Amino acid sequence: PLNKRYFIQSLCDGFLDLAVALPYPPSVPAYSATIILVTVASRLVLFPVALWSRNTVRRIEDVVLPELERLKPVISKQIVEDMKKEAIPKELLVREKLRRIHVLRFIAKRLLAEHNLRPGLAMVASPVSQLPVFVVMTMVFNRLAQEPTPFDSEAFFTLTTLNHTDSTLTLPIILGMITMLNVDANSWFMSTVQKDRLQKIEESRAAQLAAGKRPSFHLQRAIKSSLNYLSVFRIILAAISPGSVVLYWTTSAACGLIQTFILDY
Repeated sequence: PLNKRYFIQSLCDGFLDLAVALPYPPSVPAYSATIILVTVASRLVLFPVALWSRNTVRRIEDVVLPELERLKPVISKQIVEDMKKEAIPKELLVREKLRRIHVLRFIAKRLLAEHNLRPGLAMVASPVSQLPVFVVMTMVFNRLAQEPTPFDSEAFFTLTTLNHTDSTLTLPIILGMITMLNVDANSWFMSTVQKDRLQKIEESRAAQLAAGKRPSFHLQRAIKSSLNYLSVFRIILAAISPGSVVLYWTTSAACGLIQTFILDY
């Protein structure tokens, strides 16, 4: 705990020194501008990780998934022919369907290995790399907002001071709106493969509901719903957080939205 406090305090001192050293014009609020500058810089440093993740996902969509779609009818036809040759009864049809699934999984693993693609790592690399930075910087700006602090002498936008909450709730609401846009942004730039897959999932879900069955679990839908709830929670949390923290969160969310546009457009 002592080393942790020393580390955070060192970052706080470094931030204050940087804010004082940078040659801002007198009309620019130095601490607020430095919060924005440091946030943008941290996102730029981690941008290559996000770029690698997006390129990996794009290669999977462009190379692996089309090949699997092409092979599905071929494998199904081969299994049907094998069933006819071996006179397999219809009762064992489920087993043959499982066999087809295993074959497709094996082919998918082989294709991923051939192209040196790691979908699991690509999914977690960007958020995992950003999370420690996000947590540490939140702790730093929260510590800097504690009395005594120079943050009490600077106002920015709707913040009367950087160490008090936003009484107008403007920044918390902006933060929530940007977070919601980030959740929906991925659907704006969907590739043809992604749209086809989503359409098939929705058609399957509609068919299951029409048949009175419980629709199968859809991870992407569940994640999107959870993130929408997170947007509301972030508004509530930002409403009771110091202005410096909310300014950091809002700037980081805006950078994330811009990053999504750059990577997916």
